[in-house]
Amino acid sequence: MFKKNTDHAQADIFGLYNTLPEKMKKRVERSEHYTFYKLIFCNIKEALFSKLYSDKKSRPNAPINAMVASLILMHRYNWTYEQLFEQMQFHILVKIALGLDSIDKMPFCPATLFNFQNRLAKHFIQTGENLLEQVFDQLTEKQLKTLKIKTSIQRTDSFAAASNIRNYSRLQLLVELVIRIYRILSDKDKRRFLKHFEPYINKTSGQYIYPLQASDIPHEIEKVGHLYHWIEKNLKHSYSEYDIFKTFERVYAEHFTVLNEKIEVKSNNQLTSECVQSPDDLDATYRKKNDKHIKGQSINIVETAHPDNKVNLITDVSTNPLNKDDSKVLNERLDIIKDKTPELKELHFDGAYGSSDNDKKFEKHKITPVQTAVRGAKPAVDINLEKVSDTEYKVSCPLQSVQSEPTRKRHKATFDSAICKRCSSRNKCPTLRINHHRVFYFTHEDYLRQRRQKIIDSIPIERRKLRSNIEATVNEFVHKMPNRKLKVRGAFKASIFAFSCAMSINFGRIYRLVQVDPSYYEPIVLCLVNFVKDRIQFYRKCFFKMIEYLGFKQRSLNYTIQRKVFVFENPSF
Repeated sequence: MFKKNTDHAQADIFGLYNTLPEKMKKRVERSEHYTFYKLIFCNIKEALFSKLYSDKKSRPNAPINAMVASLILMHRYNWTYEQLFEQMQFHILVKIALGLDSIDKMPFCPATLFNFQNRLAKHFIQTGENLLEQVFDQLTEKQLKTLKIKTSIQRTDSFAAASNIRNYSRLQLLVELVIRIYRILSDKDKRRFLKHFEPYINKTSGQYIYPLQASDIPHEIEKVGHLYHWIEKNLKHSYSEYDIFKTFERVYAEHFTVLNEKIEVKSNNQLTSECVQSPDDLDATYRKKNDKHIKGQSINIVETAHPDNKVNLITDVSTNPLNKDDSKVLNERLDIIKDKTPELKELHFDGAYGSSDNDKKFEKHKITPVQTAVRGAKPAVDINLEKVSDTEYKVSCPLQSVQSEPTRKRHKATFDSAICKRCSSRNKCPTLRINHHRVFYFTHEDYLRQRRQKIIDSIPIERRKLRSNIEATVNEFVHKMPNRKLKVRGAFKASIFAFSCAMSINFGRIYRLVQVDPSYYEPIVLCLVNFVKDRIQFYRKCFFKMIEYLGFKQRSLNYTIQRKVFVFENPSF
């Protein structure tokens, strides 16, 4: 049963905070943890999580705001779960950050926190709704509005987040699956089928492949393929419901084909980056970037970048497969980003985000795309396109300019061939020689692409390098990942890391701003005052409801007493 946590709204007169000496109270009020309590903890809408719990009367949930806030603190200070609970139990400031007013009170146990994350994951799988993302959006929207941060200019970038998995070779992965299939067999089946599994089960997968020569590996893969075929035929009917068997079937389909009951090994070129990289993380994908082999997820971030802002905040975070192109990620998120920050007019990004589909969306949302790098080779002859009307463009080369005319599907610009003959780059020119003329065909998409690539030269110089500062934000995420590797596995766990870090980074920036310029503290305090007023009104209503209820109980009691007295005095009635 869902229940809001309102215990922190009214402090106990003999509670932890009120029993501190005055000097300590002042230090607490200046601390980061106390600001966290006011900015983050008190603003988490617990009602978002009500759908995770039953509507029936039952045991109430642990405090949602405490669990969400503890995840943010854990990622902010890079704690393990063990360190988190140690801090919650013995650190006074952490208790205050989580709204705890008693030295011996713990809001939840480790199992409760893990079960809460499992509920979030199950809800995400069933509905596609990430509740932590909603908390992030809700907090960020309020922070942007309160601090009056301009969102008209933003920037975006992505980074790889390697999963906490072993780096399996192809053969090692296949052998590992065989070993794990053997573990789920019943004792009877283990004895019956021992001869099939015996070459693999007495060693780890790493120990099995260690003594092999490179020339032995193709034969070993073929040998394992025959065992996979046998397992599929003989064990599927008994063990198909096991998760590891489902993983086995996926790996079997990815690495082998069966033609006329004959097993064939797929070549390495036939394997895609979406193939299973580890049985412990089925969401991880493969990517090679800058000669580095990475297996895991990709995290994309968007933040404000207006030069007038005293502080810039992260406005959007998304977790994606590592092999997904940045341009496709942006295409999927652009509508969401515009919906969250309708004032967006200019977006800065690197060359990986540019695409014709994105150009159409930029035009639709009236967003100016500022691309700081260009993919591919630079053209030998620069043909410049300038839009005059919906059907007409001015097309210019280094020697001449002409007006275009529309064709059935494209636009056509016809150049004077006499002038073209004087051009030293005529042999490299992208125009076509047709009927004694030089003709250049293009589409509206070509115009949008060229406009995106050249627009950086038309904006003020001070705005041309706004994108580069997002690398500092990326570093704030990455330094919490030892060796650029997450401490968790799976796409959803990676999203918990991403949103928790994003909320903690935004909080850290606001806290530092408040320390430098206390004037920004006023709207934050005002938010807290409004929150306290709401709680006072709530308790006032509860008080009068209780008085009304007690009055009704008293009237009912008086009526019962009067009736009994009447019956006693009139026994014959």
